[in-house]
Amino acid sequence: MKIGFTGIDLPEGKTKYRDETLIALEEKDKAKKVSPFFAEFIKDEFIQSDAIVVPGSKVLDLLILDMEKIETRLSKLEEGDEKALMTKCMELLEQEKPLCDVDFNDEERKIMIATAPISFKPVVQIEGTEDINTIIALALEKANYMFFYTSGPKESHAWLVKKGSEIIACAEKIHSDLARGFIKGDVVSFEDYMNCHNFNDCKSKGLAKLVDRDYIVQPNEIIEIRFNV
Repeated sequence: MKIGFTGIDLPEGKTKYRDETLIALEEKDKAKKVSPFFAEFIKDEFIQSDAIVVPGSKVLDLLILDMEKIETRLSKLEEGDEKALMTKCMELLEQEKPLCDVDFNDEERKIMIATAPISFKPVVQIEGTEDINTIIALALEKANYMFFYTSGPKESHAWLVKKGSEIIACAEKIHSDLARGFIKGDVVSFEDYMNCHNFNDCKSKGLAKLVDRDYIVQPNEIIEIRFNV
C-alpha cells in the first residue's frame, strides 16, 4: 500500500507496521518466520497513492489542486449532468471538504473515477502529533483495508485485502494454486485461535468454520485453505 503525504515530516520509503495481532500470533505459534505488512510513504505524490495523509490545517493545499483541475474541466463542459456534478464538487472543495467524504451515486461515481480528482482518493486528516503506526492504521481504515492471517510454527503472515473480500480472493492473495484448486476454507476468529493450542484444536472444538469460496472474510480472521491441484 502506498501512502502519499504532504505538509508533514514523515520518512519516505517502506515502514513496517507494528501489528499487535501478528505479534501475538508469532508469540503463540513460535513461528520461525514472520511476514509483517509494510506501508510505503511517498512525499507529494498522489496519483500512485492508495491513500493520502495531510495535516487538517493544511488540507486546503491539497484541495486547491482539485479546484484548479475542476475549474479547467468546467470551462470545457456544456450544460448537463457532468457540469452540475463538477459545480457541486467545486462548492464542496471551497468548503474544505475532500471529495472522498462525499456520498456520490453510482452514475456520479463513474464520472468521478474518470475525472480522478486527488481528494477522491482516501484522505486522512491528522493533527500532526500522531506516530507513524497510528498514521498507517488511519490510512488503512480510511482506504477500507483489513488484515487476515495465516499462522503456524513455520510462519505467521499478515495479509492485506479490501474489506468485504471473499475467501477465494484471499486464497489467491496467498498463492494462485490455492485459488485454482480451492475446495473449502477453514476460518477461525483471532480470539478463538488464541484460546486454542493450534488450528486443529480449533477444528476439534468446533470453533473453526468450514466455508465456501464466497464466504466474506472478516478482519483479523485466521484462515486455512483446502485445495487440490
